[in-house]
Amino acid sequence: MSTTTTLLARRFLLAAVPSAVAGGMIGARPATAQPATQPAPAPAAPAPSGGPFTLPPLTYAPGALEPHIDAATMSLHHDRHHAAYVTALNNALKDHGQMAQMPLEQVLARLSEVPEAVRTTVRNNAGGHANHSMFWQIMGAGGGGTPSGELAQAIDRDLGGFEKFKTDFNGAGTRQFGSGWVFVTVDQAGKLAIAARPNQDTPLMDGQRVLMGNDVWEHAYYLKYNNRRADYLAAWWNVVNWDAVAQRFAAAKAGTLTI
Repeated sequence: MSTTTTLLARRFLLAAVPSAVAGGMIGARPATAQPATQPAPAPAAPAPSGGPFTLPPLTYAPGALEPHIDAATMSLHHDRHHAAYVTALNNALKDHGQMAQMPLEQVLARLSEVPEAVRTTVRNNAGGHANHSMFWQIMGAGGGGTPSGELAQAIDRDLGGFEKFKTDFNGAGTRQFGSGWVFVTVDQAGKLAIAARPNQDTPLMDGQRVLMGNDVWEHAYYLKYNNRRADYLAAWWNVVNWDAVAQRFAAAKAGTLTI
């Protein structure tokens, strides 16, 4: 590993979330040297909920998506970054009980009702919580391949076929300046569209529903791909769980899809 890559990796190990996320920040601390007779420190546990919002567990091992997404990135991404969003969201809403008891998708759709003093913090961290909760769900070991059934038909109808869809989706992710996400939105009629958002914004803020999406923040890929976002976007299709995406598509048509 080059000196530059080593320094970048160290930077990611020391930062739990980007500095742009306001409120309730938690971060990894530099490792303290341990005597040879002591066991190595345990991996960081998920942040305590401290409120109504909780960190969903991964349903697969952090290394299950190798070689396309490495285990170290998955552990940092889920156990540190996502956990930090949950902690910050709970902290921001701890004195706003009525808002804290709303479902996450309602919080995001009603941001204008969030007290101004915490609105930016809630926007960033509720968006991060929703986006990542969806993200873990639509990936899995043995992913890849192609969609089938009604989902494949909708992709053909609305997005020009699977290959064009992948090209357009990757293009939107590559063009997203700085941090952000690229999504596929879905309405109750099953109509699909590609949408990109900056930071941790989400179509849920506009009352839309998200079928699937990919995280193009650097923390999602930098340890393995460095600045090669396009390579990460291309490799990501190998871990998409199309059965999970199809279940979300069916839920959207049934009116039961939340985040």
